[in-house]
Amino acid sequence: MSENSQSGTSPTITRHDHNAGQVIGRHRHAFHQLVYVSTGVLAVQTGEASWVASSAQAMWIPADTWHQHRVYGPSCVHTIGFAPDDAPLPPASPTVVFVEPLLRELLIARSDPDLSGPESDRLQAVMRDRLRRSHVQPLTLPTPQDPRLVRACGLATENLAELRTVTWLARQSGVGERTLSRLFRTEFGMTYPQWRTTTRVFHAMIQLAEGATVTETGRRCGWATTSAFIDTFTRTIGQTPGNYRALACGIPRSSPAREHAGGRPRTPLGGVVGWPLS
Repeated sequence: MSENSQSGTSPTITRHDHNAGQVIGRHRHAFHQLVYVSTGVLAVQTGEASWVASSAQAMWIPADTWHQHRVYGPSCVHTIGFAPDDAPLPPASPTVVFVEPLLRELLIARSDPDLSGPESDRLQAVMRDRLRRSHVQPLTLPTPQDPRLVRACGLATENLAELRTVTWLARQSGVGERTLSRLFRTEFGMTYPQWRTTTRVFHAMIQLAEGATVTETGRRCGWATTSAFIDTFTRTIGQTPGNYRALACGIPRSSPAREHAGGRPRTPLGGVVGWPLS
């Protein structure tokens, strides 16, 4: 879909496959939309923030929200539309919601194009009930607005394996250290170390979806040890990076002792902040 386009006004339900790296350009819907990837990973970007969702999460996009998508890894995408006056989730802003096993099966079944009307209605009713019980996942990466912060964030993410302190970023960005620290707090509501941890987890999700090993992902995203990476990722996402990788890539899960196993990434790292659209 092209830049500045708008979809139809009636809620739609779709299921389609995407190749790794495929982009759906900036657009909006007149209806609310829930986007779910049963395989692969979906990155969603608005003018204010970015989100990443795998098969353990779904992306809620309120009506009239300008957004764009990119998938990482071969992905099967399911979209469920809801009328503006009939939202099962808060309509104020985009968010990521946790998808438990029953909700996962409901989302997949609901997007089946061969469903009859009565069956669709029954599935929709149960799906709404489960959505209302879903936990919202707060992992969000805000988009910087101040040009000084834009430059600092770009410098920090261009090589996550290297620890770049706020002092170094301030010097390279031509701004005072106190000013830069204040910009992180005022624009993002977090300190620079907190923002950097969130950014590394976002990049790790994409690396794992592209097939990188757990060990390789942790090293590339700046963790000193694999165990430290596994601990941070698990506490943030709610599952180990090995489980996350297996679900995202659609591969059989190995034993916990083989948490570090896996193939190499098929494509280079695509960052969430400023991820390429072509």
